[in-house]
Formats: sequence, C-alpha cells, structure tokens
Amino acid sequence: MIDIIKQILYSDLGTSFNNAVLLAFRVLLAIELFRVHGMKKFRIENGQKEHVPNPLHLPEKLNGLLATFSDTVIPFFIILGFGTRLAVLPTIGVTAIGYFVVHRNDSLEVRDVPFMYTLSLLLLLALGAGTYSLDYYLVTILNN
Repeated sequence: MIDIIKQILYSDLGTSFNNAVLLAFRVLLAIELFRVHGMKKFRIENGQKEHVPNPLHLPEKLNGLLATFSDTVIPFFIILGFGTRLAVLPTIGVTAIGYFVVHRNDSLEVRDVPFMYTLSLLLLLALGAGTYSLDYYLVTILNN
C-alpha cells in the first residue's frame, strides 16, 4: 500500500530548472483558477450567486458542492503540491464536462477556456507536482 502511495505522490522532472518551472506553472494555474472561477462562487451579482450548470442532472447541492470544491479548495492543494495527481481529478471532470457538454455548441472562443484548463490539469495529472511540493517531501518521509 505504501508503494502505491509513493508512486502516486512521487514526481521528479530531472533538473532543478524543470521542477522550478513546474512549480511556477502549478502556482500560476491554481491562482488563476481560484481568482477567476473560485471567487465567482462567493460573489453575488444582481442579487444572485453564480448559476452552476448541471448537465449530469446530479442533485443540485451535490453539483454545486463539487463545482465549488473544484474551484476553491483544489487550487490550494495544487499550489502546495499536496496529493496533486488525485486532487486534480474532480477539477478535470468539471472542466472536461464544461468543454464537452456545457459549451459544446458555443464558439471556439468560449470553449477555449475549459479546454485549456482541462489540458493543463491533465499535464499535472501526468507529471505530478515535481520536487518542490508537499508530495515530494511526503515521499521522502515515507522512504525513511
């Protein structure tokens, strides 16, 4: 079981430069996700909170909770590099559904945002958080 956890958490891109670039990418992506999409969940415009589409017809509270969690809590996990590969999964689901379902008939300019978020999060899923992350330090602790 410990070996599986190590494999999920471990990530090293080989050089300090590569790992620093991944850190910058992770932090900037997460800040933008929280700033643009997460903050919408708290703002009230025209007397109403943001409407969260529900194309999968989940119970409204569950749908809202998943979208809010993906845009407000997950960015902090990404910044810290904490459980990164697992943490990005709900947000990948939300952004992919946004691209393939919610915005499928919209123009490319509208579809571009969920597409780019999905691709960026898939990159983090594949690469992990790198050596400048809590994941890496947890693996170091587990190895001792």
